[in-house]
Amino acid sequence: MSEKFYVTTPIYYVNDRPHIGHAYTTVLADVLARTHRSLADRTFFLTGTDEHGQKVQNAAEKRGVDPLTHCDETVVRFQELWQRLGITNDYFIRTTQESHKKIVSRIMQDLYDRDEIYKADYTGWYCVGCERFFTEKDLIDGKCPDCSRDVNAITESNYFFRMSKYQDWLIDYIQTHPEFIQPAFRANETLGFLKKPLGDLCISRPKSRLNWGIELPFDPEYVCYVWFDALINYISGVGYGSDEEKFNSWWPASCHLIGKDILTTHTVYWPTMLKAIGLPMPQTIFAHGWWLTGNSKMSKSLGNVVNPMDMIDRAGVDAFRYFLMAEMSPGNDANFSEDGFIARYNSDLANDLGNLLSRVSKLTIRATGGEIPHPGECNDDDAELAAAVNAAIGNMAASLNSYKLDQGINAAMNAVRAGNRYLEKCAPWTLAKNGDTARLHTVLHNAADALCRVAVLLTPVMPEKMAELLAVLGADRAGISGISGLKDLKSVAGFVMKETDPLFPRIVVEEDAAKTGKAPKTEKKAKAEKAPAAKEVPVNVVVTIDEFFKTKLKTAQVLTAEKVDGADKLLKLSIEVGSETRQLVAGVAQFYTPEAIVGKTIVIVANLKPAKIRGIESQGMLLAAKNGDSLKLVTIDGDMPSGIDIG
Repeated sequence: MSEKFYVTTPIYYVNDRPHIGHAYTTVLADVLARTHRSLADRTFFLTGTDEHGQKVQNAAEKRGVDPLTHCDETVVRFQELWQRLGITNDYFIRTTQESHKKIVSRIMQDLYDRDEIYKADYTGWYCVGCERFFTEKDLIDGKCPDCSRDVNAITESNYFFRMSKYQDWLIDYIQTHPEFIQPAFRANETLGFLKKPLGDLCISRPKSRLNWGIELPFDPEYVCYVWFDALINYISGVGYGSDEEKFNSWWPASCHLIGKDILTTHTVYWPTMLKAIGLPMPQTIFAHGWWLTGNSKMSKSLGNVVNPMDMIDRAGVDAFRYFLMAEMSPGNDANFSEDGFIARYNSDLANDLGNLLSRVSKLTIRATGGEIPHPGECNDDDAELAAAVNAAIGNMAASLNSYKLDQGINAAMNAVRAGNRYLEKCAPWTLAKNGDTARLHTVLHNAADALCRVAVLLTPVMPEKMAELLAVLGADRAGISGISGLKDLKSVAGFVMKETDPLFPRIVVEEDAAKTGKAPKTEKKAKAEKAPAAKEVPVNVVVTIDEFFKTKLKTAQVLTAEKVDGADKLLKLSIEVGSETRQLVAGVAQFYTPEAIVGKTIVIVANLKPAKIRGIESQGMLLAAKNGDSLKLVTIDGDMPSGIDIG
């Protein structure tokens, strides 16, 4: 029988647009859910929106609409983004739906009947932004200790939940259940909070001040405090009070994913509420860090919030999902920058993963017409690659238990890099040239097998792109049932590979026209460009050795070549530079046919700024010697792998 996994996100306020913080938590939950499904675990994934409270009422008033209309219009932003991000939640709960409101009312009435809720007068400092009361000693410089906003002094009668009676129990529970609050240092934060006497929790707001909430069943002059209402979604969303069989099959939750800013509500309020209701505790409450820009938390007031849609439009959904999962180690803060995003995309996805697929597919198509061959006898290089893949499979499973998915992803990418190193060591292009068919077939099979297994591992992170990768390998019809099915995959031999465009095209950072003072080139002008002519330098001009080494010369192997439409002198080349595949446009068509140049090991300037020639991006420049009407490429004498430095 499979394991059970029930994961939740916080439910998000509908007073504004979703941002990268919302996206991160939800993608993390989705990757956890997809990975557990891939392991054949019985899985339920809950997310939704928090639609009551002061902030929502204020946002609606500002727009001049009633609160429910505001919620109905705003919730769509979350639902559309989750759909765009490929989120596979099993249920989306809204706290304004009748089924949830009914359960909240029933719980409040039960607690009131058992004297777990009582009425009393209260004087305190109230933060509208956090919708919480604070005592004088809680304030920092007279402001809210959580968000630094101004607070208001309020004296009023309210209803209180007897939270203080559970303080000793909660301390003991946290200390005896180390998996309950993760990471461990967050448990220490909660225990530090509990060193002070725990007060009772105000769970009502008078309608004279706030009328947008669930009415108290025992006093129609009050509505329920938004946090008391919202936390109950974790049980109402899986059938508590309405479908006991469903509820008992999923509760307790395996993991509540939260941001560290709502640690107290989830590790103090919620456990004491569950204890009073009479329900078992969730297995783990995991508090992740914040996305920062510089040293500052992203904040609308600071104007540094990242809109997920912008990043998706720039690089695609799967690249955005990958960056979120690979860049942040859950529990710690992480910095977001566009430069950092592009650097990781180009390094991990375009260079490492994309190039491995490109090399394996092109070599296999060239050698066998695309059919992945059966392997022959294996050696130490083959065993080393297999070990890296097996380690990735083991680490991915282990990373689930610790909620350190970045470590599992890194292990998968290490297997990809091992695949690129494997090709460099085994040099299948040389095996093909020398006619060593048996060894060539073994290398092509093992590289394709590694790619297939890594693609299955990374499918929960990048579902669309990994489906494309498996289709290129011809593995999409193999019926591999997720990670749990990898043990039954004996061989990829016989799968037929297909030609493909780059899986992750490199992102080229173009100069900002505002910084350079130059107008950006129009598409028409770009198409009219000719290949840039090399500037002739007098031979008596000397340079220092340091100046010379600013130019990075590397070996490169020509994989494919074709003529550029409408240009008699230009060839578009696909070249291999170490583990990287690049595109290069060269004015050599009058001297070399495409067939004659393929397979040559040439010399290129590797760090030349990319340029567009006839609208085609050229990433470097090959070296050639020209004498009148004769031109010869600068090539390497003897066998030499690509990507080797020259100088």
